Amino acid sequence: MSDLTDDPNMNPSEVSEPLRRAIGERYLTYALSTIMHRALPDARDGLKPVHRRILYAMSRLRLTASGSFLKSAKISGDTMGDFHPHGDAAIYDAMARLAQDFNVRYPLVDGQGNFGNIDGDNPAASRYTEARMTIAAEALLEGLNENAVDFRDNYDGRLEEPVVLPASFPNLLANGSSGIAVGMATNIPPHNIEELCNACLHLIKSPDARDETLLNHVPGPDFPTGGIIVEPRESIAQAYRTGRGAFRLRCKWELEDLGRGQWQIVVTEIPYQVQKSRLIEKIAELIQTKKLPILADVRDESADDIRLILEPKSKNVDPDVLMNMLFRTSDLEVRFSLNMNVLIDGRTPKVCSLKEVLRAFLDHRREVLLRRSQHRLDKIDHRLEVLEGYITAFLNLDRVIEIIRTEDEPKPVMMAEFDLTDVQAEAILNMRLRSLRKLEEMELRRERDELMKERTDLQDLLASDDLQWTRIADQLRETRKKFGKDYDGGARRTQFAEAGEVEDVPLEAMIEKEPITVVCSKMGWVRAMKGHIPLDQELKFKDGDEGRFVFHAETTDRLLVFGSNGRFYTVSAANLPGGRGMGEPLRLMVDLPNEAEIIALFIHIPGRKLLVASSAGDGFIVPEDEVLAQTRSGKQVLNVRGDVRAQLAKPVDGDHVACVGENRKMLVFAVSELPEMGRGKGVRLQKYKDGGLSDATIFTLEQGLSWKDPAGRTRTETDLAEWTTKRAAAGRMAPRGFPRDNKFT
Repeated sequence: MSDLTDDPNMNPSEVSEPLRRAIGERYLTYALSTIMHRALPDARDGLKPVHRRILYAMSRLRLTASGSFLKSAKISGDTMGDFHPHGDAAIYDAMARLAQDFNVRYPLVDGQGNFGNIDGDNPAASRYTEARMTIAAEALLEGLNENAVDFRDNYDGRLEEPVVLPASFPNLLANGSSGIAVGMATNIPPHNIEELCNACLHLIKSPDARDETLLNHVPGPDFPTGGIIVEPRESIAQAYRTGRGAFRLRCKWELEDLGRGQWQIVVTEIPYQVQKSRLIEKIAELIQTKKLPILADVRDESADDIRLILEPKSKNVDPDVLMNMLFRTSDLEVRFSLNMNVLIDGRTPKVCSLKEVLRAFLDHRREVLLRRSQHRLDKIDHRLEVLEGYITAFLNLDRVIEIIRTEDEPKPVMMAEFDLTDVQAEAILNMRLRSLRKLEEMELRRERDELMKERTDLQDLLASDDLQWTRIADQLRETRKKFGKDYDGGARRTQFAEAGEVEDVPLEAMIEKEPITVVCSKMGWVRAMKGHIPLDQELKFKDGDEGRFVFHAETTDRLLVFGSNGRFYTVSAANLPGGRGMGEPLRLMVDLPNEAEIIALFIHIPGRKLLVASSAGDGFIVPEDEVLAQTRSGKQVLNVRGDVRAQLAKPVDGDHVACVGENRKMLVFAVSELPEMGRGKGVRLQKYKDGGLSDATIFTLEQGLSWKDPAGRTRTETDLAEWTTKRAAAGRMAPRGFPRDNKFT
């Protein structure tokens, strides 16, 4: 590529560089811009640039908390035109969120009009709404005009904007923040200002305080929508110590007695950032799909407060069981992740602990205090200089008046005659006649004495670390009082509780027990007929299809499907389609491949054991509990390869196994000779020169082996010594009258 720079035909303004470097540099620039100027908040004031610019633009428009409202379109327009050159819709959305008391713990914008709701509805257009700042926003801006922070040029250099706000309370933790940058993200929950101020005061008193002691002051997040945190204290401590973790947050609910043994559950607070309408839709879907049969109905009776009604299916339902199931299956319980990734000093992204974030805020407050104190000191020095000039003028009032009346340039004459500075002379010349009163001299001397005393105090403050931290502590106490329990919404909203041990609710408790008859055709179409119909009843099937499996069951049963691929699949009887039609293909309920056949379909009985065998004559005993599948893809139990396929799966209900091959040779051996395994190929059941296994069954030797002869009569053979031997033998020809299809049943 470097050779191209010497090409005489190239435009001199064009620069050639490797594609990797060009893309790398540009993407790095974009990444840094996203991290620093868009996604991550500043640890000092807890704001992103867009929020900071919105509040600064509102302060320039003098939209104080006690003042009048102004159209939101004007606010977002000024913010966009002067400080934030992005879309006005994005700016308005950011401003609207600052006004939503269900999203922001301490709203920074006081909105008038439709600013959205907890159902997830969007705010009205900016031309319809009005806004002003809240006292919390004013607390963030306090001292901005006193050189408390640095300013920088705006995007086009016409104006200046603050790099960070003074922030009289730790807004980063008070209101939280979330954002996704390039390669990193942040997610910080809101907290209670009073508790944060207590933690800051503790850090001032004990700078080396351990992270665990801070939990005595900040026990956990305080969400604007309330709720109950059920995360263990050890887990919360770990999260605050490392800056990463999660909090389990549940809704707040109570039992409402309706009389005559009837009751209902009333949800009064829902978890943070959960849309109420979506939550109700999800619960209604659970009811409709019968995934929560013990719940009958959900209603929304909310007005200004939250009131969700949950009606149980029966008054005999345990409320705790119902709520625990809802906690598992809906957003009545959520996990709020903590990722305290913030910009330290506005430049360096870092995952901080609770202590580090509070320390960053306190260091910022000290810097603000020093800058405001120095600014006030400079103002006092300027005023004292002017006052000295005024006093000199009063002492020589007649001569001053004479100079002003007679001299063309009175300023240099006064400066030379009375040893005045340029500032003092200019102040005297600008003084009004009404100020020339004897009483004014007394006022000036009193003002000078007061300013001298204040100046001494400021000098002492700037020279003493202890005095500085004492002043910061006093400011924090004032903030705590201002936003504490007496503040509207200042009291803690989110409570703490122990989750307790949630036991697995059995399927029987979830599904209403009803008798059904399971019908599965030869082509694999399955359905559930209501009630226990006669098993020999004539049923309808699709053209070219016929019945294969028909048995009685209950809706609470789990059915096991064994495929010729050696996999077991689990199907809930309650999820089977109704018996009015022809049913649905079983392959749609589980991931049974098209090339695999259904070998067996039966009810799962816990604790039972099964004999599984392949067409090659290999098999073993497997506990039935171990073949249950948790997913649609099933569970591989019998390993088969090539042309070999799974042949049978039968319950072990005897002490001997009888095998018959395609060559009609039969073999009987003890069940104890077969190994018990969870998965595998198994061991040889019967030896074949050609062909393979046709069928096998398990029986009790004392009762004999039974089968149906060609005439349909049941025949039982008790003398089986001729066929009984060790496993893996070839066997002998089946007895006279054995079925032609080589099947025992």
